[in-house]
Amino acid sequence: MENASTLATRRPDRSFTFSDRMARNLGWFSIGLGLVELVAPGRMARALGLEGRENLLRSYGAREITSGIWALSDTPAPAIWSRVAGDMLDLGTLVVGRKDANEEQRRNATIAIAAVAGIALVDLLTASSLTKEQSQNRGETRDYSDRSGFPSGVAQARGAAEDFEPPADMRVAPERYEAAALELA
Repeated sequence: MENASTLATRRPDRSFTFSDRMARNLGWFSIGLGLVELVAPGRMARALGLEGRENLLRSYGAREITSGIWALSDTPAPAIWSRVAGDMLDLGTLVVGRKDANEEQRRNATIAIAAVAGIALVDLLTASSLTKEQSQNRGETRDYSDRSGFPSGVAQARGAAEDFEPPADMRVAPERYEAAALELA
C-alpha cells in the first residue's frame, strides 16, 4: 500500500504530501515571525541596523502573517511563492541596513542574511514542489468505481436494518399516505 497520509484535507482530489506539510510548517513559522515583527520592530531594527525603519518591519510582519495564514489553506503554492518574493525583499533590506550598521549590527545582519537565505531556499524548493504536484494533478480525476461506499462491504450492509421498526411518531398513517398518493396522481 502507498504511503497514505493521516492528515485530513478538504480537497477530495488529493491527500497531504510532504510538500503540503512543509507548506503548513512554513505557514506557522511565517505567522510567528510576523508576530515578532509586529510586536517588537524597534528591537529588531536596533539589532539589525535598521533604525528608523520600524514601520517597514511592521509591514513585513503583516505580510508574513498574511502569507502564513494563506499557506495553511488547501492551496498553499501561491502563498509559498509570496514567501519567496518576501524573502528576496527581506534580503535586500538586510543588505541595505548592514551598510550603515555598527560592528555588532553588521554581525547580526550577516547572521540574519544567512538565515533568510536558508529559509528562502526551503521556500523555493517547497513552492516548486507544490507547483509541480499541482500541474501533475490538473485535469485528473480519481477512479472510485471499485469502491462501494460501505466500509464493511455491500454484503454486510444488506439486511442490516430489516428488523428495524420505526418509532410511532415517524410512521405515516396508511390513510394519510393513500390520500397523499391520490393528490400526486
